Amino acid sequence: MTDLRPFTALGAVTPGSASFGALDLRENAGLALASLAVRRGTVEPTPFGLTLPEPGRWVAGQRVAALWTGQGQWMIEAECRAELDFAAELKQVTPGCSVTEQTDGWVGFEIISRAGSMPLEALLSKLVNIDPADFGPGRATRTGLEHMSCFVIRRGDAHVAVLGARSSAGSLWHALETTAKRLEEQVT
Repeated sequence: MTDLRPFTALGAVTPGSASFGALDLRENAGLALASLAVRRGTVEPTPFGLTLPEPGRWVAGQRVAALWTGQGQWMIEAECRAELDFAAELKQVTPGCSVTEQTDGWVGFEIISRAGSMPLEALLSKLVNIDPADFGPGRATRTGLEHMSCFVIRRGDAHVAVLGARSSAGSLWHALETTAKRLEEQVT
């Protein structure tokens, strides 16, 4: 029998990672994703104890998080559960809602600044049409990044995540890496 090994969205056995000055980029290959939509007549749930966020917001609980994606719709994240049937778990705790597995359709990249928010905000200002001053922790939005549509999530003062289409993983990584590299060159 053939020896089958899983590959990450970037096509490698191990998740991609790189550092440029104070910025670290990391492919989050363990991130499980499922979309949640409230059906008409259904009470808004609190999956895994999360109070679902309002428009433009992201909330985190214990190893799960949610971001608003549309009226009555959210993307639910679960750390280190990409290889499990997370959508089935979510469906069990959200009766009457529509749940769709999203893990294999998306790629997540984590961007962490080791020097506070300044390098992160400089990176964001070059990549997306978001005002970094108004995009503090707990904020999330869908925006364009070069020619790709993605979600940008402000997980903390020095931590941003970018979720994009898995089919565009290489292009998205290239955009993040190129911009981070240029910012590093400007500083040195």
